[in-house]
Amino acid sequence: MSAGLSPSAPLSPDEGTAGMIARRQALLGASYRLFYDRPVHLVRGENVWLFDADGRRYLDAYNNVPCVGHAHPRVVEAVARQMATLNTHTRYLHGTILDYTERLLATYPSEFGHVMYTCTGSEAVDLALRIARHETGGTGVVITRNAYHGTTAVTAGLSPLLGPAVPLGRDVWTVPAPDGRPDAGETFASDIRAAFADMRRHGVRPAAFLADSIFSTDGTRPGPVGFLKAAIDAVHAENALYIADEVQPGFGRTGTHMWGFARHGIVPDMAVMGKPMGNGLPIAGVALRPEVAERFGREVRYFNTFGANTVSIAAATAVLDVIEEEGILGRATASGEHLLQGLHLLSQRFAEIGDIRGAGLYIGVELVRDGEPDAARAKQIVNRMREDGVLIGASGPADNVLKIRPPLTFSQGHADLLLDTLASALQAGS
Repeated sequence: MSAGLSPSAPLSPDEGTAGMIARRQALLGASYRLFYDRPVHLVRGENVWLFDADGRRYLDAYNNVPCVGHAHPRVVEAVARQMATLNTHTRYLHGTILDYTERLLATYPSEFGHVMYTCTGSEAVDLALRIARHETGGTGVVITRNAYHGTTAVTAGLSPLLGPAVPLGRDVWTVPAPDGRPDAGETFASDIRAAFADMRRHGVRPAAFLADSIFSTDGTRPGPVGFLKAAIDAVHAENALYIADEVQPGFGRTGTHMWGFARHGIVPDMAVMGKPMGNGLPIAGVALRPEVAERFGREVRYFNTFGANTVSIAAATAVLDVIEEEGILGRATASGEHLLQGLHLLSQRFAEIGDIRGAGLYIGVELVRDGEPDAARAKQIVNRMREDGVLIGASGPADNVLKIRPPLTFSQGHADLLLDTLASALQAGS
């Protein structure tokens, strides 16, 4: 089937949608949310395209989990072959996990020497925090004010994005996200130092600083490049550990580097990976310096019933194959730069576009009105683009930042379609 660049013409609404929504709420409960005012009923995906029950095609500029594209043939074949052969856990000897781990560690700084596997990013953050607390003897953690790090009891307590109904852990301090100004590095480091000092005044010993390396839920804050150097120095001055949450920026998302932290020239103590690792299969993990986990490994029994099972390792291996063989980092860099240039041109036509921030294929576009965040307009744009066949989202502390985060196989032609659709949506409301 052709993967052309123009979405199909709109069709009439699916008559069964209302019934399906009611059934979903009855079966899954009120906590489950749907995207868009008129939810999309998806049945199939291919590369950067998603298809609904009526056969209509949507350009996916939102889903980062299938990082090398929906249903990539290389991943599908590897998973099917392994599923038909053996699917078991890591407490038996098997060579594929060793081969994969060697390849994965080769993408990290030489200081990294171990990978500990989980099934989800939430589990991986939880594990990294356990290691940090065991190693340092402290409990205190510093995060950013609108961070999101997972859905377990511990990681939800590190995720102010979830709202005041989910209280932060009692040993958690927050700092403002970096604002992108030239002095952002020193300001951020100063805020971290102040948070740790306040922590100590309250009798809490520091354990870790935890940050998503592109500050995605804080409104996408990728720069200036290198600003995290002062932050990691501030963390280590407190004898705390720096945990880089790479679930969002990892596996080439930022284009120029495999890992978000590497853009800033730092070497964290641990790095957390999530679902893009296996293009959506349940595999995640923590890469770390061996000395960080040495005492934890001796004194704490760790296992994960099906973390890094042979099928998920097959998927993860195929993802690395695609990243390397299809030049994904270079493609993400070129497509991201092309998209950023187009967005800046749009900002000259539409005053409601505020700051534009991004690296590779993770881009945030602020919408403002009279200099203030305009969440209502962001929601309107997201829904209008959905109707026109392009899927994006919105995020940030004020929900006014258009979030563009497509599979990494997104091309410059796909970017042009997104830009045209965004321009139409902006023009419709001007």
